[in-house]
Amino acid sequence: MKIALVGATGFVGKAILNELLTRGNEVIAIARNVDKIEDNEKIIKKAIDVFETEKLTEALKGADAVISAYNGGWTNPNIYDDIINGSTSIQEAVKASGVKRYIYIGGAGTLQIEGNQLVDGPEFPKEYYSGASAVRNYFNTLKQETEFDWVFFSPAIEMHQGITTGRTGKYRLGKTSPVFNEEGRSILSVEDLAIVIADELENNTHHQEQFTAAY
Repeated sequence: MKIALVGATGFVGKAILNELLTRGNEVIAIARNVDKIEDNEKIIKKAIDVFETEKLTEALKGADAVISAYNGGWTNPNIYDDIINGSTSIQEAVKASGVKRYIYIGGAGTLQIEGNQLVDGPEFPKEYYSGASAVRNYFNTLKQETEFDWVFFSPAIEMHQGITTGRTGKYRLGKTSPVFNEEGRSILSVEDLAIVIADELENNTHHQEQFTAAY
């Protein structure tokens, strides 16, 4: 397959890029600075800012699917607006490009326990609230999209640089609520997150809905 990957140089994006290449896919790797991406005959580098909707549209044309691993930057004081506007720009570009399959990597804050989203809970970290609430609000917009087949992926609650499990190929799927292990933790490595996304591309299991995964 030919996959367009937005945010290819980020923490999640790099892991997805590696997994896609491992499976023999051709990747249109999109980021503001593509110098960080190693040369590979299977990679087409595109230095584009997500706010450049027209340029992004052209870059996406011809892809079998688009994955957004875009992140507004957790230390960015303007993270709320950047996530909303950046994600909206990517969605508009997908629509204009004619690509019909779109996977958006969101956050765990949109997952629900007893009908309440984690982002609204009293224990949700305040330093991540602006970004997480922006992702949640964008998700509400994405739910209205009917012109292409989108999927919203929420990572496990514990999915960050501190998880050193590596690539195991093991995971369990869920929909709108976190997947917990026997110890009561929702945890997944970024390498296994990449496997989840690559598997979804190959299997087309979810359509216009949210899903999650953890060990």
